[in-house]
Amino acid sequence: MSKGSAVVIDNGAGLCKAGFGGDMDPIAVVPNSLGRSANSKRWLVADELRAADADVTSVSLRRPFDRGYLVNPDLQREVWERVLRTLLRVDPARSSLLLVEPLFNPLAAQRTTDEIVFEDLGFRSLCVADSPSLVHLYEASRRTDCQSHSQCSLVVDCGFSFTHAAPVVHNFTLNYGVRRLDLGGKALTNYLKELVSYRSVNLMEETLIIDHAKEKLCFVSLDVPRDLRVARRSGKDNPFKCTYVLPDGIEHTKGYVKDFDEARRYLSLPHESSSTDSGLKKEMSPSQHNAEKSVEQRRIDLTQNEFTLTNERFLVPECFSPQCDRVLSGVVLPCCKAPYVLSSQVLRMNQAGLAECIVRAVNACHPLLHPVLFESIILTGGSSLFPRFAERLERDLRPLVPDDYQVKITSQEDPILGVWRGGSLLASSPEFESMCITKSEYEEIGSPRCRRRFFH
Repeated sequence: MSKGSAVVIDNGAGLCKAGFGGDMDPIAVVPNSLGRSANSKRWLVADELRAADADVTSVSLRRPFDRGYLVNPDLQREVWERVLRTLLRVDPARSSLLLVEPLFNPLAAQRTTDEIVFEDLGFRSLCVADSPSLVHLYEASRRTDCQSHSQCSLVVDCGFSFTHAAPVVHNFTLNYGVRRLDLGGKALTNYLKELVSYRSVNLMEETLIIDHAKEKLCFVSLDVPRDLRVARRSGKDNPFKCTYVLPDGIEHTKGYVKDFDEARRYLSLPHESSSTDSGLKKEMSPSQHNAEKSVEQRRIDLTQNEFTLTNERFLVPECFSPQCDRVLSGVVLPCCKAPYVLSSQVLRMNQAGLAECIVRAVNACHPLLHPVLFESIILTGGSSLFPRFAERLERDLRPLVPDDYQVKITSQEDPILGVWRGGSLLASSPEFESMCITKSEYEEIGSPRCRRRFFH
């Protein structure tokens, strides 16, 4: 198969990754959305949202996906046409397409996708795959340990709309073992928007700016009660305090972190609480707390084109852990007038945490697979990029796993591109063409019968 004859598209709800089979990295990694600034009448498509001169303030976004599934095919067609014609410069009529679809994609969405691929874009053939099997394929090609030979892994995909824990055996996803959390990068961004808007300046309409601040500044805490006490310090004694500068539209068209060294000071904290930490463990007196609040209130200066983050940096990713409800129940945080409780209660989600989700996915499989799955957990997806994410997940998971089982978590080299790289491997394999459905088959027997060839 010649280079360029197979196009690989990992069509996520947040990002669309597209390139050619056999390549190491995709050519295009662009927002899977359209956006328009309040000061413009023109809708920007995909990569245009990331242009150097693009105005990211007060951007109205329109996405083809809602809650992880395709709901607006017209928008999706527009994004794909931009990617294929402008960025990849490929002729679909002479190309095959490997498309990554979400797990449990509804039949209506499958039929709509096939119509776009064959009738609107005119691809020669189509192969559909799911993200867990492609992540497993890519990692198995890189690893030489015993887990790669057993062809078993548990893929934890922390995506834009939700998070999946999916067991994979011999490159096939065991659908009956998949467990899902309705929590992803979009919900975390919206939560951070609410926190910043309540505590400092109203940024509820600044999705792109807050999303960038989340990616640059948020991290996972290894000791939440300790970090909450440390976050009460004022000034330079607070290692979590950092400033994010908003775009002014003149000198800076994008937001940025004011001082990266300041933002990394939290790394100097020990991973474990120590006995010498007794000064932090003392509860603040009412007078101290009021003084602390006055200091925090003085930081909100609406004349400055910036805002400050402290405990928000680790409270947002804490939504992945159900223990935070018990840890933070009744704890009054700086700048809050009422007890602040995280996770399901704040986000109105009554569901398990990520560690428990993984255990449930493993327990749904045959008992002989349990030890192998716990030893080969693979983290992928953009939300797994938070610093210390894997370490915290292992700490939460270890008490839930039998003592005679090992727990090993592997973070992908680039969690955002891991699925696409697996698709690139599959599209460059000799058996790829035999896995595809052709345009003539689609026209002859229709979408439902063609889809029976795919096992997810």
